[in-house]
Amino acid sequence: MTLRIGNASGFYGDRFDAMREMLTGGELDVLTGDYLAELTMLILGRDRLKDPGGGYARTFLRQLEECLGLAHERGVRVVANAGGLNPSGLADAVRLLAERLGLPVRVAHVEGDDLTALPHARTTSRGRTPIPGSLAAHAYLGGFGIAACLREGADVVVTGRVTDAALVTGPAAAHFGWAPTDYDRLAGAVVAGHVLECGTQATGGNYAFFTDHDVRRLHRPGFPLAELHEDGSAVITKHPGTGGLVDTGTVTAQLLYETSGARYAGPDVTARLDTIRLSQDGPDRVRIDGVRGEAPPPTLKVGLNRIGGFRNEVTFVLTGLDIEAKAALVRQQMEPGLTKVADVRWVLARTDHPDAPTEETASALLRLVVRDADQEVVGRVLSGAAIELALASYPGFHVLAPPGKGAPYGVFEDVYVPHGAVDHVAVLHDGRRVPVSPARETLVLDDLPQPPLPEPLPPGPTRRAPLGLVAGARSGDKGGNANVGVWVRTDDAWRWLAHELTADRFRQLIPESGQLKVTRHVLPNLRALNFLVEGILGEGVAAQHRFDPQAKALGEWLRSRHLDIPEALL
Repeated sequence: MTLRIGNASGFYGDRFDAMREMLTGGELDVLTGDYLAELTMLILGRDRLKDPGGGYARTFLRQLEECLGLAHERGVRVVANAGGLNPSGLADAVRLLAERLGLPVRVAHVEGDDLTALPHARTTSRGRTPIPGSLAAHAYLGGFGIAACLREGADVVVTGRVTDAALVTGPAAAHFGWAPTDYDRLAGAVVAGHVLECGTQATGGNYAFFTDHDVRRLHRPGFPLAELHEDGSAVITKHPGTGGLVDTGTVTAQLLYETSGARYAGPDVTARLDTIRLSQDGPDRVRIDGVRGEAPPPTLKVGLNRIGGFRNEVTFVLTGLDIEAKAALVRQQMEPGLTKVADVRWVLARTDHPDAPTEETASALLRLVVRDADQEVVGRVLSGAAIELALASYPGFHVLAPPGKGAPYGVFEDVYVPHGAVDHVAVLHDGRRVPVSPARETLVLDDLPQPPLPEPLPPGPTRRAPLGLVAGARSGDKGGNANVGVWVRTDDAWRWLAHELTADRFRQLIPESGQLKVTRHVLPNLRALNFLVEGILGEGVAAQHRFDPQAKALGEWLRSRHLDIPEALL
């Protein structure tokens, strides 16, 4: 007995016609959509301030207007976290849409994640303290609320903040009748859900070795689907004839995305990533099996979004000769006006080239970013100081765009509450409210001992070359932290990588991490290393702490760094 679960959205703003593509491209039982991310919750929170009836992903509703009839006709159930901060409001909107379209569709939703107005305590490294006032505080719920809705006959289930994998574990638990303690089965579904959650990243999108494949094939990757089995194993694939590819490399890349250690903790189960086995099961088919699960941790993660203050920025263009001197002059001229600003950051990007054929390639960029609780300090004060230099600074003075008034920025923080602190409820299509029990068993998760490393490669000639000639990487954000997963495709390359790319070597290659805590996790089954870099993103993506605020390209920067690589691997 197989359950076919597809994905039609990896983020709020993903390809609009993906829902239709998935419904018409092949067989499905359930179609999911992931619309939420840390930044999305902040955006929806600001939307709700303007319109208390909003706070959900309106794109989902427009997609359903085109596709709800298709889903109903084909018997495909739709499960999405597009409810955001207002799942009940979205459920009502879907009911009105179904009524207008004349479709007998049963709509249910899941609630209980919203802790914004509640004085629950949080757990941090400093103990337990009250959750402060915030724009949005939402617990990451598991999949059993979704399962309850589906078991009672819902055709469409919308949720607020659930874990991304819950969109798969919920339908799987409902279909196969899994109990909350079926940890190995649930863990298998979590792994499949993690592969699906970012849409086309599992089918060749953002793939490190994309040049190994026909670029035309990757022009428009199809969205992924999982064929789940009762024992928790799965096959990742895509609809026939769609673009992209599914192989052990694309699946490995997504498995490493936005994870940290070998234990992948969630509200329903802790999946052991070090037990995953991948095998090619045919063209565009990758089998996942062997996944082991453990009880979930005793607390639930809560994403806390608040307004952190105001930020502004200006980028000075420095062209031609004497770049360093020009940068020093403008800094010297600007700094007296920045003495009251709480956070000032200057970055000089040497994008210039000598004897350049165009003015743009002869220019470097000096970026100034300021943050403060006072909008006036980062707004008018900065704007005035920058513009007043127009005729009084370095030769060729100009900026990419004049600074504005200063805009509010968000801060994201992970906090934790006991399972019992949330009222997880499935609101069925007929209005009945079914409470979802908290986890019966929990497990305090200690760090696992690092597995033994393979035998190192024997000594031999080496060549200075980019790491990316041998290794793939994928990186992403986890609040203020970033993870970088690095993997190789052969056993010999693994014998080299496991010994060469230590945490200390990582810090050398990525100087931004030099003073930060970098933890290396070894995943031999995937021939992979996963690095967690704590604090590199400051207060999270919305704070725009660095040039690449979500660390999306941190892995590609690492791959571009040069090491002494055995010639046998090149």
